[in-house]
Amino acid sequence: MTSALNVVPEKSDVSTGVGDTEAMARGLENMLADTYRLIFKTHAIHWNVEGPMFFSVHNLTEEQYSEMFEAADVIAERIRALGELAPASLQSIVANSVVQDKEDPQSAGEMCEDLAADHERVAHRMHAVIKVAGGHGDPVTEDLAVARATFHEKAAWMLRSISKS
Repeated sequence: MTSALNVVPEKSDVSTGVGDTEAMARGLENMLADTYRLIFKTHAIHWNVEGPMFFSVHNLTEEQYSEMFEAADVIAERIRALGELAPASLQSIVANSVVQDKEDPQSAGEMCEDLAADHERVAHRMHAVIKVAGGHGDPVTEDLAVARATFHEKAAWMLRSISKS
């Protein structure tokens, strides 16, 4: 192998004024884990929803998982910008997420309610990251967490609105 292929990723020191970059990266890792779990769960609902609300739920979930997929890259890149390594295993994603799977088939309304509750849990965790980022002088992570919490709160509202039909 050439020496270019022998480079192993590693943590780096950053000097941007952010206090405790490791703690900030842990919060971002949780955000990333929740995002990936929600991507899969949202995609599964997109594939499996049936009934009179099919079209609405199918289209809304496609918009949501597409937006979250793009956000996952932004979150991982922020972890790297803080000098830490982004998660590299599915096991760490599952272990660090508050999102839980449902095993039994659900109605379209139940799917929407369950997914809305997950979005609310994730938004709550992002509020915690916002506070920690503010305390560690990390306005970039704070802004990122605000944007992500905004998305999840809106997603929960939209899903709950559909589930009332």
